[in-house]
Amino acid sequence: MLDVPLRCRCGTLTGVAREISPSAGFRFLCYCEHCREFARFLERPDVLDEAGGTDIFQLPPARVQLTGGTHALQCMHVTPKVFRWYADCCRTPIANTAGPGFPVLALIHSIMDVEATGRSRDELLGPPVCRIYEHSATAPLPPDAPPPPGAGMFLRRGVALLRWRVRGLHRPNPFFQSATAGRA
Repeated sequence: MLDVPLRCRCGTLTGVAREISPSAGFRFLCYCEHCREFARFLERPDVLDEAGGTDIFQLPPARVQLTGGTHALQCMHVTPKVFRWYADCCRTPIANTAGPGFPVLALIHSIMDVEATGRSRDELLGPPVCRIYEHSATAPLPPDAPPPPGAGMFLRRGVALLRWRVRGLHRPNPFFQSATAGRA
């Protein structure tokens, strides 16, 4: 397991994701319209893949720490239940969260300084385990695209979420601390 530096495009907002490995979370590709709307809002089409997907890594919130530049942290809603966090200094998408007590934080690939680890994203996070909302993709998916989630994936994720909650890894959530709570 490695600690992965977090860094917005201009370097103002920084942090770290701790104990990262392919087994420490769930990497997937999301093709929903809301992810694309977020990229449009940020004027960052470069964060989407060729079919309009977002590369996301879900992990427990306690493994993420924001260490600098939190004055640049902002939040917007595309839907009422999902908080979408970004750095307003350079419009870098950071993460999606459901709320302060939910045991999952979904880091968007653009905030992870994978190159600083000396590994590729696939080496560090493993290949994407599934894709979601592929019916909303803007182009055909590549032949090597990950499969849709199956029952086994939902079970593994549910067990992990329960384990993270029981182990207390749902707190602290770096996006719902006193310094950032007013931004949601």
